[in-house]
Amino acid sequence: MVKYEVEFLPASGLKNLQTDRLKNILRYIADKIPFYKQLFKERKIDVSKISSLNDLKYLPFTVKSDLRDHYPFSLFAVPLSEVVEIHASSGTTGKLTVVGYTKNDINLWSEVMARTLLCAGVIKGDIIHNAYGYGLFTGGLGFHYGALELGVPVVPVSSGGTKRQLMLIEDFKSTVLTCTPSYSLCMAEEARDMGMDPSKTTIRLGIFGAEPWTEGMREQIEKEWGMLALDVYGLSEIIGPGVAMECPAKNGLHIWADHFLPEVIDPATGEVLEEGKEGELVITTLTKEALPLIRYRTGDIVSITSEPCGFCGRTMPRISKIKGRIDDMLIIRGVNVFPSQIESVLMNIPEVAPHYQIILTREKHLDRMEILVEVVEEAFSDEVRKLEELERKVLYEIESTLGISVKVKLVEPKSIERSMGKAKRVIDQRQ
Repeated sequence: MVKYEVEFLPASGLKNLQTDRLKNILRYIADKIPFYKQLFKERKIDVSKISSLNDLKYLPFTVKSDLRDHYPFSLFAVPLSEVVEIHASSGTTGKLTVVGYTKNDINLWSEVMARTLLCAGVIKGDIIHNAYGYGLFTGGLGFHYGALELGVPVVPVSSGGTKRQLMLIEDFKSTVLTCTPSYSLCMAEEARDMGMDPSKTTIRLGIFGAEPWTEGMREQIEKEWGMLALDVYGLSEIIGPGVAMECPAKNGLHIWADHFLPEVIDPATGEVLEEGKEGELVITTLTKEALPLIRYRTGDIVSITSEPCGFCGRTMPRISKIKGRIDDMLIIRGVNVFPSQIESVLMNIPEVAPHYQIILTREKHLDRMEILVEVVEEAFSDEVRKLEELERKVLYEIESTLGISVKVKLVEPKSIERSMGKAKRVIDQRQ
């Protein structure tokens, strides 16, 4: 199959390419987008004097509220007549985050998604069962475009209808599964209820993203399906899926830095951090036409390395698996809590399932956290004493990890609502 030589450029070659593209996109943005033109004027920034990647730190950040404030189209750099596709995020508050694509942007998206599939190990002869949602969400079409670019058959099944999905996997002999990690476990659970062993299907590779997931969940997915489970990263504001991808080494996600220039910053101060330090990922788009963004704060917490990959040889920088999001971070009585920390605990307790829900309330001005945890069928018992012991065990492990007191409630198997897309982990009733 095709090999994208840019992914193997020496560091100096990549830096030169990034620098040239940064200069070009800054001129383009300053000329085409009134928001940036005004912002640069207010900050007294002359983009013609930005001459190296080190100068990036002098440019202002862009944040999600900037896109919402310019809803729907006033951050676009091209007239709507040149936009061929529009997507929008499933934002939980306020206006949706709207993104647009020119024909060249679709070509770019197709390319980086083809590179993503290749990086994961997709080969000729594979059939991709694409269970990411099609529509305003970018997941489904992103993978679809990548498969078309690569010339690999794709089954555009979208999300939902789990029994039908499993039937299609069996009948079509699909080899690659693409969906959210939580939905892959829902599919495995449904398969076993149908008397079907998911590990006996032809699925050999899974590419999962759109929500944070832990190494424990990866192990669970690989055990259930008998597959290799890899992490994909993207966000609609930047392109959709296809920003970064793990190779089978599972040692960080290769970010396509010839198109998406990464930085890691201290989320509190905005200072750029050195390699290996954990902070917020910031991305500058270098080649997009309809919605180019400068120093976009993703909210995702990562570290970064520029060391070439010892497994696949790619020289693109690698970001760590996402630890969590700044805006997913819960502050409970002054302590920072990430849902992924709770998931990590549960994955190490065999008597409970990787399905949980966090309910936040406020009593007498103090935040309270209750965690609903499903017991697996084999461990569910009528004996109150056994369940109480298990509850105490789960409570101890969670409190030891989080460093705060919480309430744990064990619930019956399959009683927590399953999601066909991103799992709804947190219910905040504090307002």
